[in-house]
Amino acid sequence: MALVLHGTSTNKNALKALIAAEYSGVKVELAKDFEPGVSNKTPEFLKMNPIGKVPVLETPDGALFESNAIARYVTRLKPDNTLYGSSLIDYGHIEQWIDFSATEIDANIGRWLYPRLGYAPHIPPSEEIAISALKRALEALNTHLASNTYLVGHDVTLADIVMTCNLFYGFKVILTKSFTSEFPHLERYFWTLVNQPNFQKLLGDVKQAESIPPVASKKPSQPKEPAKPKKAKEEPKEEVKTEEVKPKEVAEEDVPKPKPKNPLDLLPPSKMILDDWKRLYSNTKTNFREVAIKGFWDMYDPEGYSLWFCDYKYNDENTVSFVTLNKVSGFLQRMDLVRKYAFGKMLIIGSEGPFKVKGLWLFRGTEIPKFVLDECYDMELYEWTKVDINDEAQKERVSQMIEDAEPFEGEPLLDAKCFKCPFKVKGLWLFRGTEIPKFVLDECYDMELYEWTKVDINDEAQKERVSQMIEDAEPFEGEPLLDAKCFK
Repeated sequence: MALVLHGTSTNKNALKALIAAEYSGVKVELAKDFEPGVSNKTPEFLKMNPIGKVPVLETPDGALFESNAIARYVTRLKPDNTLYGSSLIDYGHIEQWIDFSATEIDANIGRWLYPRLGYAPHIPPSEEIAISALKRALEALNTHLASNTYLVGHDVTLADIVMTCNLFYGFKVILTKSFTSEFPHLERYFWTLVNQPNFQKLLGDVKQAESIPPVASKKPSQPKEPAKPKKAKEEPKEEVKTEEVKPKEVAEEDVPKPKPKNPLDLLPPSKMILDDWKRLYSNTKTNFREVAIKGFWDMYDPEGYSLWFCDYKYNDENTVSFVTLNKVSGFLQRMDLVRKYAFGKMLIIGSEGPFKVKGLWLFRGTEIPKFVLDECYDMELYEWTKVDINDEAQKERVSQMIEDAEPFEGEPLLDAKCFKCPFKVKGLWLFRGTEIPKFVLDECYDMELYEWTKVDINDEAQKERVSQMIEDAEPFEGEPLLDAKCFK
C-alpha cells in the first residue's frame, strides 16, 4: 500500500513529512476528504492514534503518529539520504536542532499564540515568560546562522525542514517584521528556505504576519428561550398598555455617577511628599548614602506612610535567572494600580539558582492598602512584614535595600528593580525625504504609539533640543536619563 498521511496540506506538522518526501523522492498521499475535528474523532482514526491528534501516517507495517517521528520515517525510506547528513556527527547535530526546534521554538510560539486565540487562558505573566524564552531561543539560533547558511553542513537537512515548518506557522500568524527584525540572520535563513522549490511547492507564497493577534474575548452565549407551544387556535391578542417613560427619569438614569475617590486620598495630609522622595532618589548619582538615604529618613512620616519587607515564598522554584527576572517585572507591572501611593525596591539575590527574591515597599497609610491586596494576586506569593523603625537593624536593612547594597546579607545581587514612577520615552528621528516614509507608517505598528512632530529648524529652541537629544544631554528637560538608545 502507498503511504497515506491523515492531515491537511496546510498543517505545519503534516508539512514536515510532505516536504521531506519531496526531497527524498518518496510518494506520500494525503487522505481523501480529511476534515480536521471530524475525521480525527472517528473510531478508525482513534485506533491509529488514541489521542486523536494529527498527522498520522499509514504504512504497510502499521500506523505512525507524532510529526517529527513521521518525518524521520519518510526520510529513512531513502537509503543514504543526505537529509540526514554525511557523518555520525552530522546526524547528531540534525537530531539536536530537531529537538531544539520542538522544545524552544515551537513550544514557546504556542505558549504565546494559543492563549491569544482562545485555546487556553490568557495570563499576561505567562505570556511574558513565553516571549522572553522565545527571544532567547531565536537569539541563539540567530547567532548560529550568522556563520552558517543551513543548520547542519552546506545543504538542506531534515533539521531545516522541521525548523522552517515550525517557524512558518509563527511567521504567518504572530511573528511580525518588527519582532523578527532583531534576528537578521534568522530572517535570511527563513526566507531562503521557504523559497526553495521543494518548500515553495507546498507552502506557496509565504506572507509575514502584519500584527499580533488580539486576545480572544469570550462572550457568554445567550440562553435560548424555550420554544412556545403552538396553540390550536389563535386567540385574539389583548391590548397591552405600556406606560410612557418620562424623559426626566431617563435623563436621571443616564447621568454618570461620580467616580469614587481612592480611600488613600481621604487620609489626613502627610508631611512626606512622595514625589519629592522619588525625585531625590532618581537624581542622586553620587554620595547616595549621605544624600538620598539621609533625605529619605528626614522625609519619612510613620503616621502617613508605612514600610514593609516582602519575601517570596517559593524561592526554590527560581532556578532560571531570566524567568525569575520576568516574574519580578510582571509583579511590578501589576502594581501599577498603586503607583501614586507607593515606592518599592525588589532585589533578586544570588549568583546562581535558586535565586532569592526580597523586597521593600513604602505605602501610603499605616497598612498595606486593601485594594492592592484584593486586586494584585502576586501579593499572596510573598510574606509581608511591617518594618519597625525603632529597630536600628531593620532601619539599616531598609537603607541597604534602597541603595542596592552589595553584597546583600552576604550574597551578590543578580539584579535590583525599582518601582517609582512611569518613564517617559521621547525620540528624535532623521528620515530620507521631507515626510515620514509611508511604508514605515504602514509596516511598523509601533509608529501609531507615538505622537510625531516635524522639527522646525528655524526655531532655535527646537534646534537646541535636537542637539541635546543627539548628545544624550543629562539632565534632559530637567530629568535624569534611564537609558539612551541609538538606531544607526
